[in-house]
Amino acid sequence: MAYELAPLPYDYAALEPFIDVQTMTLHHDKHHQAYINNLNAAIEKHPELGKHTAEDLIKNLSSVPEDIRAAVRNNGGGHVNHTMLWEIMKPNGGGDPTGAISEQIKKDFGSFEDFKKVFNETTAKQFGSGWGWLILEGGKLKVVTTANQDNPLSSGHFPILGNDVWEHAYYLKYQNRRPDYLAAWWNVVNWDEINKRFAEATR
Repeated sequence: MAYELAPLPYDYAALEPFIDVQTMTLHHDKHHQAYINNLNAAIEKHPELGKHTAEDLIKNLSSVPEDIRAAVRNNGGGHVNHTMLWEIMKPNGGGDPTGAISEQIKKDFGSFEDFKKVFNETTAKQFGSGWGWLILEGGKLKVVTTANQDNPLSSGHFPILGNDVWEHAYYLKYQNRRPDYLAAWWNVVNWDEINKRFAEATR
């Protein structure tokens, strides 16, 4: 198996009441595992690809053999996106951003509240399944969305943070109220991890 599911870095109930234990269990153990299983199945046809990280594969999709490119894009993206998601959340997280990302948010959006508004409104409007992202473009922070499991890495941008708006990420608790889920999510963000990702994006 080239790719494996890492354990969740905290208990399944650790993000209650904002993200419920049943959603976390299904999301990590079933959905994320399925992306990994499907990615491994695709790679079996071209075993030499197994030496690359999933990030490298989705950064360089044009060099992935065409017969498995769609599977790698969808499932490699699903693996990379969810690996990031578990890391940028934590119990007792949230609050105002700290460190360098805080300064950059103020510079580019005016305030954290203004940034949250832009992020939540943009991501809420993503049609169907997808993700909302914060990236760095031309030295400025920018909010973008992608469909399905597409990742900004495929277009040359390193994702500083991202949130999942596939229905499986929120429907058990929030049903069709995607904006309520997006608003609640800020209570679990891990600014330490996001600052690490911001440092990587600025390299």
